[in-house]
Amino acid sequence: MKIKRVVTGRSDAGESVFVSTDPAPRTHDFEHVPGMSITQLWSTPALPSLDARIVDPTEVLKSIVPGAGGTQFMIVAFPPDRVALSPSFDGAAAGAENLRHAPGLAEKFEPDNPGMHTTDTIDYGIVLRGEIFLELDGGRIEHLHAGDVVVQNGTRHAWRNRSDEVALIAFVLIGAARKT
Repeated sequence: MKIKRVVTGRSDAGESVFVSTDPAPRTHDFEHVPGMSITQLWSTPALPSLDARIVDPTEVLKSIVPGAGGTQFMIVAFPPDRVALSPSFDGAAAGAENLRHAPGLAEKFEPDNPGMHTTDTIDYGIVLRGEIFLELDGGRIEHLHAGDVVVQNGTRHAWRNRSDEVALIAFVLIGAARKT
């Protein structure tokens, strides 16, 4: 998935400038899950600074899941669920690919309940295109459409795309300290 990412900064004279206006450099279109894609757009540590010299944090990112106070901004394309139900679907290969390209998040997925996971984050999700179902514990489900927003408070959940089209969601994850 190609997404133009515009990054601004300041010149040595203190003027605002464009640092980058290129496609986001850290994107992966999954081979073993056709239609799935993750583009990491930016991240910040717990205490970000506004340095004059901008360094792309996505190039050295070790985990999609930020530590407490840190952030992660990404866009995810979710293919229809039927992709994983296809007889040619290789779950082991898809899992290994997910571990390589979604570090820190892939390890959170439950092997006995595909798609379900929990992270120590507060997530803001905006459905950009398509429709998707958010599943919580006990089979609780909410049907979401383009323009809908989710505030995910560190709860166990899964994303289910029961449509025939790819759903596109923008996420901002904010690392949080779990108290209970």
